[in-house]
Amino acid sequence: MSSLPLGPLLMGLAGSLVVEALLIPRPRPFWRRGAAAGAVHLGSWCLLWSIAFLLLQRPWFATVTLLSLQLVVVQSSNTKSRTLNEPFICHDFEYFVDAIRHPRLYVPFFGIALAVGASLAGLIAIAAFFLLEVSWLYAAGLTTFLATGLALCALGAAFIAAGVAGLPKLTLYPRRDLDTLGLFASLWAYGIALLRQAPPPASASPFAAAGASPLSELAATDRPNVVLVQNESFSDPRTWCPDVARGVLPQWDDTCRQARQHGTLDVPAWGANTVRTECAVLTGIAPADWGIHQFNPYRYLARRPFPGLAAAFKAAGYRTVCVHPYPARFYFRHRVMPHLGFDTFIDDRAFCAADKNGQYIGDAAVARKVAQLLAEHTEAPLFVFVITMENHGPLELEPPRRDLLAATLPGAGWPLPEHQRSLAVYLRHLREADAMLGALNRALIQAPRPGLLGFYGDHVPILPKAYAYYSPPTGETPYMVWSTRQTAEAKAAPSRLAAQALGSALLRHAGAPSPAYKNVDIENDL
Repeated sequence: MSSLPLGPLLMGLAGSLVVEALLIPRPRPFWRRGAAAGAVHLGSWCLLWSIAFLLLQRPWFATVTLLSLQLVVVQSSNTKSRTLNEPFICHDFEYFVDAIRHPRLYVPFFGIALAVGASLAGLIAIAAFFLLEVSWLYAAGLTTFLATGLALCALGAAFIAAGVAGLPKLTLYPRRDLDTLGLFASLWAYGIALLRQAPPPASASPFAAAGASPLSELAATDRPNVVLVQNESFSDPRTWCPDVARGVLPQWDDTCRQARQHGTLDVPAWGANTVRTECAVLTGIAPADWGIHQFNPYRYLARRPFPGLAAAFKAAGYRTVCVHPYPARFYFRHRVMPHLGFDTFIDDRAFCAADKNGQYIGDAAVARKVAQLLAEHTEAPLFVFVITMENHGPLELEPPRRDLLAATLPGAGWPLPEHQRSLAVYLRHLREADAMLGALNRALIQAPRPGLLGFYGDHVPILPKAYAYYSPPTGETPYMVWSTRQTAEAKAAPSRLAAQALGSALLRHAGAPSPAYKNVDIENDL
């Protein structure tokens, strides 16, 4: 037996390039990426293969195992690109753990049949290799086995270190970086940047001004209750789909006619990655200012306090509450929300199975919870931030309902064509979001103090078949700010707003007179 298993090592290296070529979009060819990216790819394969070899003791088994794992990453990247317009990055490895904890959110996008089939094939391969391939630990001896594995580890690490030092600067546009660097080098580059780059300082937040909150200058009775709703996948499909009923959002249309401010919100997410928009709204910091941390800023915010919109309200004597009908530990929100200034976090434990509408807790139940909070807390003003779940995908897990088509897709036939099935499910839940808006309006009107309501979507929904048939939306979502205190001034014309400017706009409409917030161009902060 050879002292170095070159066959499996080199065959696996060639196979890694073949598997990488399955990426959609496909990165540029290996020989056009530069020597640094090539060295990182070569070193990554060598390092990972040697680790697998040391663990499994069988060189061909190590090769097949690594190629299978790479294929999982490639398939995950293709699914993410198809649904979220973004390829796999190093931040996404934690989602494999989330997929085990919350399989409903992830596995259907990958494909249930494919996931089950791949798992069974993996089990069969493991059993076959253990039975058919001889262990190198016993065949070559402990000294040769360890020397071979450790030498390859060192060689791979040396190639990676040399290559990483020469990689071009990241653009932080994942598609562009993947094309330039390839899969292995882009993963290393993003991972190293994540360790090295510092997030923005607390002083960068517009809510970090020292002293009392601007709202403290208002009389206690003039401080309104404030409810801000981040509605899951809320958008206006009438802007891109001519088949959607014009009256599908009656409460939204009526409220916008009375709103103090409304229009489209420039959000940093498409189809998912809710926390990117959520963080921009709650911290007032543009996603680009987070640098490499923009892809999941909650990993940083879970570790330390940061001045946020909730803290600004809290400094003015508000009781601050976050309502999210899902497990609190998802995205570390159980740590993040207190760090951003929330007194209370209400999660899915405050709801019951009867509150579900479809796969998740319904918007109607969340609206009832907010109304209950407004009725019970009258001694001080409330700031309630709501993160809904009802319209979260995968929409394919729910069948469309024929009885609702007249109000959503009036010209559709039955059975629905493929491009309208998930769209019909989405529109059903969108109408529930619209009804939630009306319920919150009424709850704020009935409260003893004035009320202010903000409402926006975190991102557009995942509807690839509908987008392919009609046309994809711009990616912006609707927003509005409405008050129970009606004014005689002319109603605002629609305005485009950046997600990070929405919090400052909300404070302004709540009555904050301080110049601390005047430097924010809330109409065109893009």
